[in-house]
Amino acid sequence: MAAAVPSRAELAALLDHTLLRPEATRADVLTVAAEAAALGCACVCVSPVHLPLGDVGVPVCTVVGFPSGAHDPQVKATEAAVAVDAGAVEIDMVVPLGAVLAGDWGAVTSDIAGVRENVPAPLLLKVILETAALDAAQITACCHAAADAGADFVKTSTGFHPAGGATVDAVALMADAVGRLLGVKASGGIRTTAAALAMLDAGATRIGASASAAILDGLEATGHG
Repeated sequence: MAAAVPSRAELAALLDHTLLRPEATRADVLTVAAEAAALGCACVCVSPVHLPLGDVGVPVCTVVGFPSGAHDPQVKATEAAVAVDAGAVEIDMVVPLGAVLAGDWGAVTSDIAGVRENVPAPLLLKVILETAALDAAQITACCHAAADAGADFVKTSTGFHPAGGATVDAVALMADAVGRLLGVKASGGIRTTAAALAMLDAGATRIGASASAAILDGLEATGHG
Protein backbone atom coordinates (compact mmCIF):
# COMPACT_ATOMS: atom_id res chain seq x y z
CA MET A 1 0.00 0.00 0.00
CA ALA A 2 1.38 3.42 -0.95
CA ALA A 3 2.08 5.84 1.84
CA ALA A 4 -0.12 8.89 2.27
CA VAL A 5 0.88 11.76 -0.01
CA PRO A 6 2.67 14.40 2.07
CA SER A 7 1.76 18.06 2.07
CA ARG A 8 4.07 20.54 0.37
CA ALA A 9 5.62 21.52 3.72
CA GLU A 10 6.05 17.88 4.75
CA LEU A 11 7.74 16.98 1.48
CA ALA A 12 9.96 20.06 1.57
CA ALA A 13 11.18 19.04 5.03
CA LEU A 14 12.47 15.78 3.52
CA LEU A 15 14.43 17.44 0.71
CA ASP A 16 18.16 18.15 0.73
CA HIS A 17 18.32 20.97 -1.84
CA THR A 18 21.56 20.30 -3.65
CA LEU A 19 24.16 22.07 -5.78
CA LEU A 20 27.32 20.02 -6.30
CA ARG A 21 28.31 20.99 -9.83
CA PRO A 22 32.05 21.67 -9.78
CA GLU A 23 31.61 24.84 -11.83
CA ALA A 24 29.16 26.38 -9.34
CA THR A 25 30.18 29.83 -8.15
CA ARG A 26 29.79 31.33 -4.70
CA ALA A 27 26.88 33.38 -6.03
CA ASP A 28 25.22 30.20 -7.37
CA VAL A 29 25.59 28.52 -4.00
CA LEU A 30 24.13 31.43 -2.05
CA THR A 31 21.18 31.54 -4.45
CA VAL A 32 20.50 27.85 -3.90
CA ALA A 33 20.83 28.27 -0.12
CA ALA A 34 18.24 31.04 -0.24
CA GLU A 35 15.97 28.78 -2.31
CA ALA A 36 16.35 25.99 0.25
CA ALA A 37 15.40 28.31 3.08
CA ALA A 38 12.42 29.73 1.20
CA LEU A 39 11.17 26.27 0.25
CA GLY A 40 11.52 24.93 3.80
CA CYS A 41 13.99 22.19 2.86
CA ALA A 42 15.78 19.98 5.35
CA CYS A 43 19.14 21.42 4.34
CA VAL A 44 21.20 22.86 1.52
CA CYS A 45 23.95 20.53 0.28
CA VAL A 46 26.99 22.14 -1.35
CA SER A 47 30.63 21.41 -2.07
CA PRO A 48 33.02 22.02 0.84
CA VAL A 49 35.00 24.68 -1.03
CA HIS A 50 32.06 27.06 -0.52
CA LEU A 51 32.02 26.80 3.29
CA PRO A 52 31.39 28.64 5.48
CA LEU A 53 28.09 29.93 4.14
CA GLY A 54 27.20 31.96 7.20
CA ASP A 55 23.62 32.32 8.40
CA VAL A 56 21.60 31.28 5.36
CA GLY A 57 18.45 30.28 7.23
CA VAL A 58 18.76 26.56 6.58
CA PRO A 59 21.07 23.77 7.89
CA VAL A 60 24.20 23.30 5.79
CA CYS A 61 25.31 19.92 4.45
CA THR A 62 28.49 19.16 2.55
CA VAL A 63 30.24 16.17 0.99
CA VAL A 64 33.38 14.26 1.94
CA GLY A 65 35.47 12.00 -0.28
CA PHE A 66 33.32 13.16 -3.15
CA PRO A 67 32.56 11.88 -5.70
CA SER A 68 34.82 8.81 -5.97
CA GLY A 69 35.28 7.73 -2.35
CA ALA A 70 38.84 6.74 -3.29
CA HIS A 71 40.54 8.98 -0.75
CA ASP A 72 42.89 8.09 2.08
CA PRO A 73 40.78 7.53 5.23
CA GLN A 74 42.77 10.14 7.14
CA VAL A 75 42.09 12.67 4.42
CA LYS A 76 38.36 11.94 4.60
CA ALA A 77 38.36 12.29 8.37
CA THR A 78 40.28 15.56 8.16
CA GLU A 79 38.00 16.87 5.40
CA ALA A 80 35.02 16.16 7.65
CA ALA A 81 36.61 17.95 10.59
CA VAL A 82 37.36 21.02 8.45
CA ALA A 83 33.79 21.05 7.14
CA VAL A 84 32.31 20.83 10.63
CA ASP A 85 34.56 23.65 11.82
CA ALA A 86 33.25 25.69 8.87
CA GLY A 87 29.64 25.23 9.91
CA ALA A 88 28.43 22.04 8.23
CA VAL A 89 25.94 20.16 10.40
CA GLU A 90 25.37 17.29 7.96
CA ILE A 91 28.08 15.33 6.15
CA ASP A 92 27.49 13.06 3.14
CA MET A 93 30.55 10.83 2.65
CA VAL A 94 31.33 8.34 -0.12
CA VAL A 95 32.40 4.80 0.77
CA PRO A 96 35.66 3.40 -0.65
CA LEU A 97 34.13 1.53 -3.59
CA GLY A 98 37.27 -0.50 -4.24
CA ALA A 99 37.10 -1.94 -0.73
CA VAL A 100 33.39 -2.64 -1.19
CA LEU A 101 33.97 -4.55 -4.43
CA ALA A 102 36.83 -6.47 -2.80
CA GLY A 103 34.60 -7.41 0.13
CA ASP A 104 36.96 -5.74 2.62
CA TRP A 105 34.23 -4.81 5.08
CA GLY A 106 36.71 -4.05 7.85
CA ALA A 107 38.23 -1.31 5.70
CA VAL A 108 34.79 0.02 4.75
CA THR A 109 33.64 0.17 8.36
CA SER A 110 36.89 1.76 9.50
CA ASP A 111 36.66 4.39 6.76
CA ILE A 112 33.17 5.41 7.87
CA ALA A 113 34.06 5.28 11.56
CA GLY A 114 37.01 7.62 11.01
CA VAL A 115 34.68 10.25 9.60
CA ARG A 116 32.11 9.64 12.33
CA GLU A 117 34.72 10.51 14.96
CA ASN A 118 34.89 14.01 13.50
CA VAL A 119 31.14 14.32 12.97
CA PRO A 120 29.80 13.82 16.50
CA ALA A 121 26.09 13.65 17.28
CA PRO A 122 23.84 15.55 16.93
CA LEU A 123 25.56 16.29 13.61
CA LEU A 124 24.35 13.90 10.92
CA LEU A 125 26.52 11.51 8.91
CA LYS A 126 25.13 10.05 5.68
CA VAL A 127 27.03 7.32 3.84
CA ILE A 128 26.85 7.26 0.02
CA LEU A 129 26.96 3.71 -1.33
CA GLU A 130 26.78 4.33 -5.10
CA THR A 131 24.16 1.60 -5.36
CA ALA A 132 24.00 1.50 -9.16
CA ALA A 133 27.55 0.14 -9.17
CA LEU A 134 26.81 -2.59 -6.59
CA ASP A 135 24.85 -5.82 -6.42
CA ALA A 136 22.19 -6.54 -3.81
CA ALA A 137 24.54 -8.36 -1.44
CA GLN A 138 27.06 -5.52 -1.57
CA ILE A 139 24.37 -2.92 -0.92
CA THR A 140 23.13 -4.84 2.10
CA ALA A 141 26.65 -5.34 3.45
CA CYS A 142 27.40 -1.63 2.98
CA CYS A 143 24.30 -0.74 4.95
CA HIS A 144 25.40 -3.01 7.78
CA ALA A 145 28.89 -1.48 7.74
CA ALA A 146 27.42 2.01 7.94
CA ALA A 147 25.26 0.99 10.90
CA ASP A 148 28.22 -0.66 12.64
CA ALA A 149 30.28 2.52 12.17
CA GLY A 150 27.58 4.69 13.74
CA ALA A 151 26.24 6.49 10.68
CA ASP A 152 22.81 8.15 10.72
CA PHE A 153 21.80 7.55 7.09
CA VAL A 154 22.68 5.48 4.09
CA LYS A 155 22.40 7.23 0.73
CA THR A 156 22.03 5.78 -2.74
CA SER A 157 24.25 7.84 -4.99
CA THR A 158 26.47 10.82 -5.68
CA GLY A 159 24.64 11.57 -8.91
CA PHE A 160 28.00 11.57 -10.70
CA HIS A 161 28.68 7.84 -11.25
CA PRO A 162 28.23 6.61 -14.84
CA ALA A 163 26.33 3.55 -13.56
CA GLY A 164 23.41 5.78 -12.61
CA GLY A 165 21.58 7.18 -9.61
CA ALA A 166 18.79 6.19 -7.27
CA THR A 167 16.29 3.43 -8.04
CA VAL A 168 13.19 2.33 -6.19
CA ASP A 169 14.58 -1.19 -5.86
CA ALA A 170 17.82 0.03 -4.28
CA VAL A 171 15.96 2.23 -1.82
CA ALA A 172 13.68 -0.64 -0.82
CA LEU A 173 16.69 -2.91 -0.31
CA MET A 174 18.45 -0.32 1.82
CA ALA A 175 15.36 0.34 3.91
CA ASP A 176 15.01 -3.37 4.54
CA ALA A 177 18.68 -3.66 5.49
CA VAL A 178 18.71 -0.84 8.04
CA GLY A 179 15.18 -1.14 9.39
CA ARG A 180 14.58 1.76 11.76
CA LEU A 181 18.23 2.02 12.80
CA LEU A 182 19.22 4.47 10.06
CA GLY A 183 17.54 6.83 7.67
CA VAL A 184 17.65 6.26 3.91
CA LYS A 185 18.45 9.09 1.51
CA ALA A 186 17.56 8.66 -2.15
CA SER A 187 19.65 10.84 -4.43
CA GLY A 188 20.73 10.92 -8.05
CA GLY A 189 18.39 11.68 -10.93
CA ILE A 190 15.27 12.49 -8.89
CA ARG A 191 13.70 15.38 -10.79
CA THR A 192 9.92 14.87 -10.67
CA THR A 193 7.22 14.68 -8.04
CA ALA A 194 6.33 11.15 -9.10
CA ALA A 195 9.92 9.99 -8.73
CA ALA A 196 10.24 11.59 -5.29
CA LEU A 197 7.00 10.04 -4.04
CA ALA A 198 8.05 6.64 -5.39
CA MET A 199 11.27 6.85 -3.38
CA LEU A 200 9.33 7.72 -0.23
CA ASP A 201 6.97 4.80 -0.83
CA ALA A 202 10.01 2.53 -1.12
CA GLY A 203 11.31 3.62 2.27
CA ALA A 204 13.34 6.80 1.73
CA THR A 205 13.31 9.26 4.62
CA ARG A 206 15.30 11.98 2.82
CA ILE A 207 15.64 12.92 -0.83
CA GLY A 208 18.57 14.74 -2.38
CA ALA A 209 17.64 16.84 -5.40
CA SER A 210 18.57 19.94 -7.32
CA ALA A 211 15.02 20.13 -8.71
CA SER A 212 13.39 20.70 -5.33
CA ALA A 213 11.17 23.57 -6.48
CA ALA A 214 9.86 21.58 -9.45
CA ILE A 215 9.19 18.56 -7.24
CA LEU A 216 7.19 20.68 -4.81
CA ASP A 217 5.34 22.55 -7.55
CA GLY A 218 4.39 19.21 -9.10
CA LEU A 219 2.90 18.14 -5.79
CA GLU A 220 0.66 21.19 -5.82
CA ALA A 221 -0.36 20.36 -9.36
CA THR A 222 -1.73 17.02 -8.12
CA GLY A 223 -3.89 18.81 -5.57
CA HIS A 224 -1.80 17.77 -2.56
CA GLY A 225 0.08 21.03 -1.98
